[in-house]
Amino acid sequence: MRGGLIIDCFAGGGGASVGIEMALGRQVDIAVNHDPDAILMHKANHPDTLHLTEDIFKVDLQKYVKGRRVSLMWASPDCTSHSKAKGGKPRKHGLRILPWAVYKHAKTLLPDVIIMENVEEIQQWGPLDTEGHPVPERKGEDYRKFIAAMKSLGYLFDSRELVAADYGAPTTRKRWYAVFRKDGMEIVWPEPTHNKTGMGDLLKWQQCGDYVDWSDLGKSIFGRKKPLADATQARIANGIDKYIIKNRHPYMVRDKEAWAFLIQYHGETRAGDSRGQLLTEPVKTIDTSNRYGLVTAFITKFYKTGIGQGCEEPLHTITTSPGHFGLVSAFLIKYYGSGAGQSLDNPLGTITTKDRFGLVNVLFEIDGETYIISDIFLRMLKPEELKLMQGFPGDYIIDRDHNGNKYPVSKQVARIGNSVVPVMARKLVEANCSYLKIGERMPNMRIDDSGQQLRFA
Repeated sequence: MRGGLIIDCFAGGGGASVGIEMALGRQVDIAVNHDPDAILMHKANHPDTLHLTEDIFKVDLQKYVKGRRVSLMWASPDCTSHSKAKGGKPRKHGLRILPWAVYKHAKTLLPDVIIMENVEEIQQWGPLDTEGHPVPERKGEDYRKFIAAMKSLGYLFDSRELVAADYGAPTTRKRWYAVFRKDGMEIVWPEPTHNKTGMGDLLKWQQCGDYVDWSDLGKSIFGRKKPLADATQARIANGIDKYIIKNRHPYMVRDKEAWAFLIQYHGETRAGDSRGQLLTEPVKTIDTSNRYGLVTAFITKFYKTGIGQGCEEPLHTITTSPGHFGLVSAFLIKYYGSGAGQSLDNPLGTITTKDRFGLVNVLFEIDGETYIISDIFLRMLKPEELKLMQGFPGDYIIDRDHNGNKYPVSKQVARIGNSVVPVMARKLVEANCSYLKIGERMPNMRIDDSGQQLRFA
């Protein structure tokens, strides 16, 4: 084997490990995680790796390394007690000190290269007060101590905040990456391959819509036995307003039969807004719970057309006068009380516990024909879709463990949300450790048992 050992210290579901494998054509030699479920998923994809289900502070890696050289160590300590997503909630001291486990193993193993990944707020890591909140005037104090300690071992250090979409992943996940090396070689940062607009010599960001299973559009939001939650109804209404009615270029599904967008199941930052996005963009950061809903608005021809306008033009002034293209009406009926509607260009009105919305009338112009929204479908994104949007290869196994036991959807999503974006691990390892490459990654064999005969791919 060319070079020394490769260790993934916080292996999880295997995002960093598969990225390393994509870069070097070899599986990591040792993977450590305290969670048996995470190790079993990792083992399903990396069967040749030595898996250690142990506490990262307590594990004796020297026992397994046996004096051999460690060429690369990847470390992605739990970021939840550093992330801004934590808001004003108290932090957990035990999670915030996890980077010191990296120092502990670096001191005993002295790997040639150490790559770390975390949220950008790690740079503000400092002491907590008695209630578990960061002390403002001491921000960054512990971070600086940690970096100084790593340098004291003889490591060169550099760090950057990188956006995964700039390197070809269909997610805008932004993370802090650090490279430490003591082999006499320079730290190298990969050059971006994409940008938001595709300007210059770079490609345009990947569309997350390319990774949606369009054979499954979910089911209608109307007539459900269990009505959608009020907040979900409001998100859909505001999303249609934001991403379809007020958007000159809605995301078109199939042969112009529908428009689609994503809603996020997070609290909106202001009334009447919709947290979500177009499918022409990379998906925003995926977390450990399923927070993305796919909304598809089906359209059908409206046969009382006017003159209209071309779709390549900016929308003409909206009027109700004859001879002009116009958005005639767009509102939702509330199925309670008087049934009065409201315009979609206003914030959604008061929501009651028995609130049901029905779309009344929206006219759109497409290539000289007028269309009307006829139905609205909703479903959550699937783990397989989230996996691809996070940058995992299609063959990566997330639905079952090494023993063939099925994972529930919640655990699949949690593994994806906790994972390193594999594309980023690949790019960083290619840039700094290309001399360790021995070949190309071998995809996992997939078994298709949907037909009368088994198929292997």
